[in-house]
Amino acid sequence: MYPSIFNDVLGPVMRGPSSSHCAAALRIGRLCNDLMDGKIEQVDIGFDELGSLATTHRSQGSDMGLFGGFLGWTADDERLPGYEAAIDRHGIQIHINIGPYGDEHPNTYRLRLGGGESSHEVIAISVGGGMIEVQEIDGCEVSMAGDFFEILAYGESLSEARLFAESAFPEAELFDRVGDRSYLHIRMTSAPSEALLSELGQHPQVQKAVLLRPVLPILSRRDVTVPFRTAKEMLDYNDKHELELWQLALRYESIRGNISEEEVYEKMNGLVDVMQHSIETGLAGTTYRDRILPDQSKSFAKSMTDGRLLAGDTLNTIVLYVSAIMEVKSSMGVIVAAPTAGACAALPGAVVGAVKSMDADRDQAIKAMLAAGLIGVFIAEQASFAAEVGGCQAECGSGSCMAAGALVQLMGGTVEQALSAASQALQNSLGMICDPIANRVEAPCLGKNVMAASNALSCANMGLANYNHLIPLDQVIQTMARVSEQMARELRCTALGGLAITQAAKDIEAALGNESLSTAAGRFKIC
Repeated sequence: MYPSIFNDVLGPVMRGPSSSHCAAALRIGRLCNDLMDGKIEQVDIGFDELGSLATTHRSQGSDMGLFGGFLGWTADDERLPGYEAAIDRHGIQIHINIGPYGDEHPNTYRLRLGGGESSHEVIAISVGGGMIEVQEIDGCEVSMAGDFFEILAYGESLSEARLFAESAFPEAELFDRVGDRSYLHIRMTSAPSEALLSELGQHPQVQKAVLLRPVLPILSRRDVTVPFRTAKEMLDYNDKHELELWQLALRYESIRGNISEEEVYEKMNGLVDVMQHSIETGLAGTTYRDRILPDQSKSFAKSMTDGRLLAGDTLNTIVLYVSAIMEVKSSMGVIVAAPTAGACAALPGAVVGAVKSMDADRDQAIKAMLAAGLIGVFIAEQASFAAEVGGCQAECGSGSCMAAGALVQLMGGTVEQALSAASQALQNSLGMICDPIANRVEAPCLGKNVMAASNALSCANMGLANYNHLIPLDQVIQTMARVSEQMARELRCTALGGLAITQAAKDIEAALGNESLSTAAGRFKIC
């Protein structure tokens, strides 16, 4: 499916250190909860020993997200930090095995689910920014992103049940899935009525019918079209329409999501609300037991007030806001993955900080975020936001690219100037590794978010001054994808390279991790 601003780029609204670990895992867990009709009693989880999850599943929140999803929670649920006790209360037995599965994708989840008289097997991947793909259910190949209503009707012979489904759900897509357990797969763009779902479940050929509900905010449909997919296509489209970048974003998302442009604007307004609240929460002060860095934004704010910082009011405000958001994230507060949780602060910190410095209004902030979202669509279409795939160039690099275009929009620049700024910002970010210290998404993540926002500000000014960016944005994005393929596994969010393996980092990890890791080994039988 074509990327959506609200599915693939900005969002989800969530808690936790990593969108590709926490939010994506939670979405996978929620689909599993539906598959098991809410009756999960035991789960065997397999992570490939050469993947990212083998070393990061606990410290970066995959366990928290996945187990919360098993319980049917949402990505911003306030109960998430207490997931271990909740799993115990529900009596769910979980076994995590690290083994040589040979999975191609570094974020692959192999799940065996049991409960009551039901059992199912699921293979799913996290593809970045909270997006997922379920690739296999009960031995049958599927492709589910969580953007449809999906009915699975199990039975040995389903020919007559299929005829019933064709009549009962005339707008649906039907697939015959044949694997370890055969089932009829019905894909719909709207929720089926309870009566028809019950009737299907009671059909003589159907042993069981389950409904997997969407986990994404923007649903998909058959024969989706979009006005453009790349920056070049957008420029060609705009030759006839002469729209601003934020208006092009409205047009794209409205057509992609089959919603009105007014709805697109209001959805972005809601995300700006969350971003603003994250900043205010961070500035008020945060605490959390299991994190590396202390509350530092208060110190930065005091240094600004005392005049102890180098001049640069806009940049200093941006640094303050970036710090505040990162502290909220690391304390399990609510943030917007923009485009990811690890890079959640660069874009909102840059835009909201510039809005504050300029005394701009709310409408300008929303338009800037829309512009950023559209640039993110071009990245999602041609590359990836996942650090496990492309290092931090995919996260903070993408955030910087989007923020640069957003700041040009904020200043009333042209579409061409915004794309130039975005191109320069991403060029400056190529090759950035992901090397989380002590396996936490805190450091050097904070500094990289500050760098990304600072880079965005500089590149926005360069774009507004008509600096020659030389390489079109699409080609820079494609280059990032190629660089991702050339990066060593150790430098892509595995905590096996870079700063993560310095002696200081190992000392920090030992101080933080010994007790929690031993607890996890006893509770969840990690092998």
